[in-house]
Amino acid sequence: AKQAWIRALERTASIDRAGITLPLLIDRLAQRYGTAAALESAEATLSYRELALRCNQYARWGLAQGLRPGDTVCLMMQNCAEYMAIWLGLTRIGAVVALINNNLAGDALAHSINIVAPKGVIAGGELAPRLAAVRARLSARPPCWVCGRSAEDIAALDSEVGRCSGEPLHDGECAPVPIGATALYIYTSGTTGLPKAAKVSHYRVMQWSHWFAGLMDTQPGDRMFNCLPLYHSVGGVVATGATLVGGGAVVIRARFSASDFWRDVREQRCTLFQYIGELCRYLVNAQ
Repeated sequence: AKQAWIRALERTASIDRAGITLPLLIDRLAQRYGTAAALESAEATLSYRELALRCNQYARWGLAQGLRPGDTVCLMMQNCAEYMAIWLGLTRIGAVVALINNNLAGDALAHSINIVAPKGVIAGGELAPRLAAVRARLSARPPCWVCGRSAEDIAALDSEVGRCSGEPLHDGECAPVPIGATALYIYTSGTTGLPKAAKVSHYRVMQWSHWFAGLMDTQPGDRMFNCLPLYHSVGGVVATGATLVGGGAVVIRARFSASDFWRDVREQRCTLFQYIGELCRYLVNAQ
């Protein structure tokens, strides 16, 4: 335990001095780990090089939409590899990504979007009907896009992003994002019962990622099994960031299943899994 804490302190000690955000670090990791798997989900597997490419495409797409540092984009998708690429790419240019609970609908969904006054909303294809149902109630009237197939009359994100270059961004395209700037809005329960958006800085993202990488001593051979929601801090930042900064792979699942958990862990050759709350109790009770 002592060594784990020492590693965590060592990993986080230089974050302030380095000033490197996680999106920038992804480009460096891509040079180091290349074709090694970074994110694996049922829909796609992205190597470190492919993840960096997708991040850069989303960054350039965001610039083409006129997004500027501090502008907010809401993201509502099921767990998948593309989810990570989207928020990493948009935060690369200084945009703030609000991670919307993908279970929300109606008043709660409209509230969660309206309280951050977004410049745009991105929804997964299967969630597009929920977005379409509240679109007229969005106070900022933001443009909306769908990632994946959808029958809704909402702009398709995939084709627009596909036309953008995946080459590393050069200095003239966007200014470096300060590490103290807000990267994400992650929602918590408010006193009224409706979700409340909490600010998460780039520094906090790096701190969580490197701290837990140190505690777990993540290595390139590690494979993290992550069935927690990517819109939460534990599933979306800790489990993913701590694995990526160590050069490992994150195996993403749509949701937790007590009956499938250990079989999936074995089949995917996972060496780590991330838990929260009652997950372990559910696993014990399922035996």
